[in-house]
Amino acid sequence: MQTAASVIPDFSQNRKSSFYYSFLILPRPKRDAIETIYAFCRFTDDIVDEVGDEKEKYALLLQWTEELRRSLYGISHYSLLNKLSAIIKRFHIPIELFYELIKGMEMDLLNKRYNTFSELEQYCYRAASTVGLICAEVFGYTNEKTKQYAINLGIALQLTNILRDIKTDAKRGRIYLPLEDLRKFDYSEADLLNSTYNERFVELMKFECERAHEYFHRAKGYLAEEDKPLFTAARTMGNIYYLLLLRIERARYDVFSKRIRLSSPLKILIAMVLQLRKKFPKNFHRYVHTELPA
Repeated sequence: MQTAASVIPDFSQNRKSSFYYSFLILPRPKRDAIETIYAFCRFTDDIVDEVGDEKEKYALLLQWTEELRRSLYGISHYSLLNKLSAIIKRFHIPIELFYELIKGMEMDLLNKRYNTFSELEQYCYRAASTVGLICAEVFGYTNEKTKQYAINLGIALQLTNILRDIKTDAKRGRIYLPLEDLRKFDYSEADLLNSTYNERFVELMKFECERAHEYFHRAKGYLAEEDKPLFTAARTMGNIYYLLLLRIERARYDVFSKRIRLSSPLKILIAMVLQLRKKFPKNFHRYVHTELPA
């Protein structure tokens, strides 16, 4: 198994990542914890996306899971996991969330298609909502319903990510859009794998984007007012991905011609806007108008 250091990019060097800009604003102890969680997530994801054939990947994922278990006793061969274990204990993070996240990565090995949205929703929960719930324990919260914010925001982010990366995923033989939705709009798997952009695809994407909007809306409704200052980093991530969703729509859903993205300066601006909103909540809307959901 490759060493963690050889696989995981340094957090501070990954400046194009939305994750990087979202968590710059955290106080140092919490940022250190988030960096370690981020490294764990990246390493787990890289096992699936970048290492060997399917059997080898599955074996490595099982080994990684066992190393996580060993880390709870401080005896993992990986310093990253031993450090993560200390963070889990410090912030009282349920270990089950990490195992669920690994199951999400396992789904990427076992499932190249999703028949229904219910199946895809489970994947989104495991791949993204778990990360939100883990981070929520680091941020801290006073209202239990804020956990539902993390769950719904995670699904919204993952759906947006899927819509942006349709072409990239197709090159890997993966189709995340539910097959029931493709049939509904008479758009075939072959059409998607061949990057066929037509009116049927536009209608399909409009439907999927509306679903992502629904999860962003649900998330906003669950974030308790008293917890908003604690979740500025998560709200920054939400706003970045919400703008990305709007960009997809404004491009008339053409994710085949070029990869839709946000510039680094814009991501920094979003983070700054949320910081201003945190510091001056009463006067913010007198000076800044925004259509973002956070």
